[in-house]
Amino acid sequence: MRKNAKFDREQVIDKATNLYWEKGFHATSMRNLQDVIDMRPGSIYAAFGSKEGLFKEALTRYTQAGIAQLVLSRASANSPIAALTAFMKLMIIENRGSAPSAMCMLAKTVAELTDEHLELLETAKQSLKTMEHEFEKLIIEAQSIGEVSKDKDAKQLARHIQVQISGLRTYSRTCDDDAPLSEMIDDIFAHYPF
Repeated sequence: MRKNAKFDREQVIDKATNLYWEKGFHATSMRNLQDVIDMRPGSIYAAFGSKEGLFKEALTRYTQAGIAQLVLSRASANSPIAALTAFMKLMIIENRGSAPSAMCMLAKTVAELTDEHLELLETAKQSLKTMEHEFEKLIIEAQSIGEVSKDKDAKQLARHIQVQISGLRTYSRTCDDDAPLSEMIDDIFAHYPF
């Protein structure tokens, strides 16, 4: 008879995600993981295969959380562009004091990893593309209601938003005042050819 796992997998992945997001993949040791998720190395290997296996699940969890937040932003906004604006302000300004890192975990991972960890690097790149596709869906919705010109390339606009989010999250580390960040986000939609 197989024993059930004596840990909450979702909770462990959430804790590991925050640790990896804060420290990065290389700076997170097995000892760090053991302390934060309260599992012995043997249990980590049994449950996730390796430090890399847990990191891959953390990347997936981070992406799922981003998509869920974007869906919530859309549900509470009166338009797709208002939802994108609210999402950006949440990610860049409102969460910067409570998030493990001001930087996007996916962008941080792409910047950190090399071909030595190609599978993880590709997972992070794919996750960024997944988020970009979610932005594109909102832009297409905005085009369908006349909020964004149908002459514009939705994929290109989504890519622009992705770049702005990554850049502004990094820039926010140098900025003590939220006002310029909020203005920059508003300017993205006011001045870029949407």
